[in-house]
Amino acid sequence: MDANGRRVLAVAILASFVAFLDGAIVNVALPAIRAELGGGLAGQQWVVNAYLVTLGALILVAGSLSDLHGRKVILRVGLIGFLLTSVAIAAAPTIEFAIAARALQGIAGALLVPSSLALITTHFGEATRGRAIGAWTAATSAAMLVAPLIGGLFIDLASWRWAFLINVLPIGVTLWLLAGLQTPDVRRPGARVDLIASALCALGLGGVVFGLIEGSRLGWGDPLVLGAVIVGAALFAAFLLRERRSPEPVMPLELFRIRNFWAGNLATTFIYAALALNGFAVVVFLQETAGFPATLAGAASLPITVIMILGSSAIGRWADRIGPRLFMTAGPAIMAVGAALLLTAGDPFDYWLQMLPGVVLLGVGLTVTVSPLTSAVLGSVEDGREGIASAVNNAVSRVAGLLVVAVIALIAGGDLTLQGFHRTAIATAVLFAAGAIASWAGIRNSPRA
Repeated sequence: MDANGRRVLAVAILASFVAFLDGAIVNVALPAIRAELGGGLAGQQWVVNAYLVTLGALILVAGSLSDLHGRKVILRVGLIGFLLTSVAIAAAPTIEFAIAARALQGIAGALLVPSSLALITTHFGEATRGRAIGAWTAATSAAMLVAPLIGGLFIDLASWRWAFLINVLPIGVTLWLLAGLQTPDVRRPGARVDLIASALCALGLGGVVFGLIEGSRLGWGDPLVLGAVIVGAALFAAFLLRERRSPEPVMPLELFRIRNFWAGNLATTFIYAALALNGFAVVVFLQETAGFPATLAGAASLPITVIMILGSSAIGRWADRIGPRLFMTAGPAIMAVGAALLLTAGDPFDYWLQMLPGVVLLGVGLTVTVSPLTSAVLGSVEDGREGIASAVNNAVSRVAGLLVVAVIALIAGGDLTLQGFHRTAIATAVLFAAGAIASWAGIRNSPRA
């Protein structure tokens, strides 16, 4: 890899790092936000999901924008927007303001991940792409997983507000590296952006999520809850219908005719729903039920970080040679066992005996899974469509997390007490197992592998 290639990889990693860092920190900050701004469990769910609604809906538009205007332009706009909204969240006077700022931050975050991955796939050839994606996976996943520790330190030593300002420095460094990047920008002539479809998608997801979150509080028979779910589902159905007929869709449904694309996204749905459920449940349970300070609750995931840093690049190289199917099957199966081991959590709680073994298996399984999954999905589409393929896959992962966090109160049976945590562990294990089955049944290795 030459100097410019290393710079491309650094920009892609740092741009995604910003989005993943903030997304992971917010879970650790939830108890402190609840204590200062109120809102209860529903408020905590909305702080997470306001970001995921706009991210999940508009990440599709970001893929088209990346293909239309170029990866570097979209990355620059996303980085500046993320910086401004981070400052707004840190200054939030009420829970409603924080939720609104998180929704705006989701718009900026939607511009970062698909463009950064597309930057990798357009710069690196097939021989080195898996290795580059493996390095991207290791670094960004490590950021996502070490963020709770960093956020916890800020929360315990200062305030949860400072935790949202952590990304100011990496954003500045990324903008500087991006300005000196020598790689020519890639644009797809004739690409268009369907704003009506984007609005249908965002409103549809928002309505369904509103009903799922507020149903636990207002009651599932409440007219507002039923109306939100029905209208949201109808709007999302209208979005899919428009995509089927649109000459330039934001989510090209014909991509789902490609076997590894649809199978990879099906596996993504189960795996990332499980990861979102586990990430939310563990840090909230450790703080609100087990009595851990934010720093120790964040440090609970450090073994996963270490394992991913050590193993992701090697897994990326092996998947290039062997093919992704074995890795995408074994990884979620290992994580299912790890999630099941969380059922050993009891009263009194012992992290070393009751949680660490499961966390280690989650780290091993995640390392085995993520890089081959990304390579399988992006490698299945034709050149020039990596931006939208990356956007669709990221949208699928975010929407999966969005929906499972929306029903976490239903899964846990209320708050995250010990019994509620056990119920989320069972649901997490089932979702991981479903991801393993989907991968084995759907993914096929390329003839080259």
